[in-house]
Amino acid sequence: MRLLKVGIIHNEPIPKGEPNWESSADVLAQVEAIEAALTELGQPHVRIPFSRDLGRFVNQIQAAGVGIAFNLCESVDEDPLLIGHPAAVLELLGIPFTGSSAMALLLSTDKLTVKRLLAASGLRTPAFFLYEGGEVLRPAGLNFPVILKPRFQDASIGIEQESVVEESTDLLPRLEELYARYGAILVEEYVVGREFNVSVFGYPHPRVMPLAEIDFSEFPADLHRIVSYKAKWDEESFEYQHTQRIFPDNLPESLQLTMRRMAQDCFQLFALRDYARVDLRLDQQGRLSILEINANPCLSPDAGFPAAVAESTMSYTEMVGEFIRLVSLRVAV
Repeated sequence: MRLLKVGIIHNEPIPKGEPNWESSADVLAQVEAIEAALTELGQPHVRIPFSRDLGRFVNQIQAAGVGIAFNLCESVDEDPLLIGHPAAVLELLGIPFTGSSAMALLLSTDKLTVKRLLAASGLRTPAFFLYEGGEVLRPAGLNFPVILKPRFQDASIGIEQESVVEESTDLLPRLEELYARYGAILVEEYVVGREFNVSVFGYPHPRVMPLAEIDFSEFPADLHRIVSYKAKWDEESFEYQHTQRIFPDNLPESLQLTMRRMAQDCFQLFALRDYARVDLRLDQQGRLSILEINANPCLSPDAGFPAAVAESTMSYTEMVGEFIRLVSLRVAV
């Protein structure tokens, strides 16, 4: 059987030193890891960056003879609103690719749409409202503290310790500051409790990987227990050095079943494909809430999804091989 050439499609990172360059540069770590795995598998491949220059991209795809693609694009020229466009171009070209469709990527990246669909489907998620400038009209029943999140950003961009607001008098000044930087801001009740990451792998019948928990036990009382931008990307920060991922083996079976079911429900609701990660919080009353739905989560070897796959005893190269198998099933016969 002839091996199809794999195009590794990725966004071009911004230069070092610019705002949020650390999260942007991570895409190249993913590219290099995928390349190494494909080489080990004996799978021909080529690296192709995606930008607004569509003519150049299409010419490169055709010249390389790409048959299937690994879609690692997280934005287009750092615009998160365009996350679905590389997938849409691959769909137009008739090239099967890993991960979710253009429509699913667009839906799951919009935090407001995610919240509305979850609420409409009866899936528990913290109360919220959207701030788009002007005065704050807080809905009745929304309790403090709240956490502020840019509507369209990913990778914890815009999430800082100051994103958690404890008093209503501090809300508007903080909102105005974030709105000036990121546009529309989602205001969400802050859930105090344990945080879990549930990775889902496969299609059309995905498997739930081992359940991961973010261990905040070493955080002092004056730090909110959140995965901020520093916790993800600033290797010199306290948050980065003390935000550990663990795989607890003592969770009640009923809690595990509920987390797995919620993650699979999210996977189906947003028509996700191949892989995803759902972030949950368990509050002090024992209730689970959905915080985030991550289609096409990061595939760097030290990221959450590969870590959960490794915990299931599958190596990184085996994981990449499974991706190739899944996308090859979508090649027209």
